[in-house]
Amino acid sequence: MKKTFTISLMITILTIANLQGGFVKNVSKVGTTSAPFLEIEAGARAIGMGGAFVAIANDASAIYWNPAGMTKLKRNEVFLNHTEWLADINYDFASLVMKLDHASAIGVSYTGINMGDMEIRTILEPEGTGELFSVNDMAIGLSYARNLTDRFSIGFNGKYIHQTIYHMSASAIAVDIGTLFKTRFHDMTIGMCISNFGNKMTLRGKDALVKHDIDILKEGNNDRINAHLDTDSWSLPLLLRIGIAFDVMNTSISRLTVAADAMHPSDNLESVNIGFEFALKEFLFLRGGYTNLLLDDGEESFAVGGGIHYGIRGFASLNFDYAFSDFGILNNVHRFSIGLSF
Repeated sequence: MKKTFTISLMITILTIANLQGGFVKNVSKVGTTSAPFLEIEAGARAIGMGGAFVAIANDASAIYWNPAGMTKLKRNEVFLNHTEWLADINYDFASLVMKLDHASAIGVSYTGINMGDMEIRTILEPEGTGELFSVNDMAIGLSYARNLTDRFSIGFNGKYIHQTIYHMSASAIAVDIGTLFKTRFHDMTIGMCISNFGNKMTLRGKDALVKHDIDILKEGNNDRINAHLDTDSWSLPLLLRIGIAFDVMNTSISRLTVAADAMHPSDNLESVNIGFEFALKEFLFLRGGYTNLLLDDGEESFAVGGGIHYGIRGFASLNFDYAFSDFGILNNVHRFSIGLSF
């Protein structure tokens, strides 16, 4: 019965992803979705492993990678992540996961990007009009996860998404659904998550207000009638991740975990992430991985990172993690994360 439920859930998730993605093959569809900031990955630990994290997801960043992983946390945890993203964009992710009991957990999260104030430039005034505008995106999430058996868990993340540019804004509601299954084959874990399944986003605001002449053939009529431009609606960047992870070595002194994720996004071609994490007494960590395998036009490639997890008098632990990502012809990206378990 448990196996049947797991297989049925896998089929359902794959069906939804295929329906959302359409039937066009070998077309990347890059730039055809709204809220692309949702695709910026959170957490220096996960990024240091090349983004192969959906089957691990055992810290508070699990809200982003796989909400089912919240059940793997042993204690409550606060997680903060800051990234100086490409093109001088600041990216921040914060989450809080609280254990309800040994089998369930709840969480809240915030994702935001900002670019600071920018000068308005027009064709007639290319050096600037003296006015400023800003661009801000954010998502607020509420999550719940539960162990259905001793080996199978499921999690949900509902989120409100909001984007603004100058006087225009757009909003949407979306959900993430994740599962984790611990097999009997060397305790290998299989993880799946479908992210950003929600309604389309449409920009609205006073910048769409224009003056219109209803009938240019008539003289004397009002040629400055208020009208609004009809903006298109765009789907969210739906993403399906399926991954595996297992410990190649696990002793009282050291641990080596390897992982691989296969990704099927609605706005790009399929790719694979692979990575590893080496832990020395669960205190010092070294990580490495490769992102976007099998994706010909991807700029992001290898990633490396490390971290220190320090216990505070037995009642809490403080985690510092760093990751470096190579972006080819673009600027390289440095990511920093802090976690506090209590």
